[in-house]
Amino acid sequence: MRALVFADRPAADLAPLAAQYAPALLPVADRALVQFRLEELIDAGITELIFVLAEHADKLEALLGAGERWGGRFRFALSRSGRHGGEAPSAVWPRLALGEDEPLLALRADLLAGPCIADFLDQAQGLPGSVVLGAAADPRASLVLLRAGHPDPSPLLDLLHWHGGPADAAAAAAQTVDLRATALSLIESVAEYHRANRDLVAGRLAGLAAGGREVALGLTAGRRAAVAPRSLKQGQAYVGENSRVSADAELLGEVVIARDVVVDRGATIIDSVILPHSYIGELVELSNAVVAHDVLIRVDTGAVLKVADAFLLGRLGGEATQPEGPRLADRILGALLLLLSLPLWPIALAAAALESGGRGLLRGETLIGNRGPALPGVAGGDRERAFASRRFATSIPVLATLPRILAVVSGDLRPVGVAPLTPQQAESRTEDWQRVRDQAPVGLIGPTQLTLPPDAPFDERLMSDAFYAGKRSALGDLRWLWAGLLGLFSRRAWQRA
Repeated sequence: MRALVFADRPAADLAPLAAQYAPALLPVADRALVQFRLEELIDAGITELIFVLAEHADKLEALLGAGERWGGRFRFALSRSGRHGGEAPSAVWPRLALGEDEPLLALRADLLAGPCIADFLDQAQGLPGSVVLGAAADPRASLVLLRAGHPDPSPLLDLLHWHGGPADAAAAAAQTVDLRATALSLIESVAEYHRANRDLVAGRLAGLAAGGREVALGLTAGRRAAVAPRSLKQGQAYVGENSRVSADAELLGEVVIARDVVVDRGATIIDSVILPHSYIGELVELSNAVVAHDVLIRVDTGAVLKVADAFLLGRLGGEATQPEGPRLADRILGALLLLLSLPLWPIALAAAALESGGRGLLRGETLIGNRGPALPGVAGGDRERAFASRRFATSIPVLATLPRILAVVSGDLRPVGVAPLTPQQAESRTEDWQRVRDQAPVGLIGPTQLTLPPDAPFDERLMSDAFYAGKRSALGDLRWLWAGLLGLFSRRAWQRA
């Protein structure tokens, strides 16, 4: 048996999410909406699927692929979008040329419905006729079974048309299985999308549940998600794959956090849904909201707010970029910094002599920079950017890192950028958000080097770098450079680590 899966409904009702998501792509507790019925079809033994797509068809094809991931075979057809809800299934049907020699199950997969396919097929076996209808509470959620040798199904398929009228006469002539008791959410607005996520995590949709491991009572997490049990103050919450919730953030009510999200320190999230690759800033409080990167949607009022401050709400990730190489102006500035720092070098040598205990004044280190020859023993994609540097053997920060100015002169470092990592630190990163910092050049100074203590947690340093990468500008770099020069006269720069 094959399945004809309609995932072509218009996205306009779901603005402002429509610009990024087709309805079938909307994540519900970390799974795209289309996956719920797709996985149910595969479990029922139906592995040959024909998807009818419209808006964001390329993204849906990229998600679904040829079917290997699910053990099936998929192909795709396009439906024409339009002002009145897109093309009717009866108009799409002739272009599919599916024939009548094999049974076919037709259904929609851009809505959320409880498991019913296997039960429907079992009940349909005992019914006569070439067409059997699984009548859901809403016609668009119905199942249409076409047996081999069926007549033209076009009129009955229009039951599945998202904005079309019901095919009453065709439905009345078909054998029927009652599916009205099946849990159903049509998700026709952002508010309904918000409700569907909360209903799923709270267990109000019979037969549907968020996958993952149970971290604590009421708290479920996906693979490689980091969340402390004490973050859930009351209610139920789901934290998606690769997401990180600070231990002192608070989750209250019914909260759904999708994959690759970071919730920073002191944030409070109440009855809200956070979409993938979003950042929730330090001390931010959200209530009754849907957050998509820097867009905040209040579902109780319908207000939509685009937040300009990336330290409140922002996007994690994006298109991969190549590391920025050396620039002549930066190397000249490095030479100038080296000249200005010359009076500090004898002081650094004296401090190292006092602290090293005769074990050498300089210590070697290997760092990942912006360019440089490959070094033996350095593995991974950063191999060609590794370079050898030195540190003075002193615990005074400003003196210990003086030799890194030479790396600015050579072009391995920029004057301003993210903090350099060792190859071991670079390879230890396993989550997508931890690599956002790679979109910025590596620098001698920057917000992480100037504002965080050397013993700050690794994730905290990566997060600081990530947000520098997301909002860096030429003017901002000049400010950090000035802050670095002023920092030479601060107590912190001379305080032993």
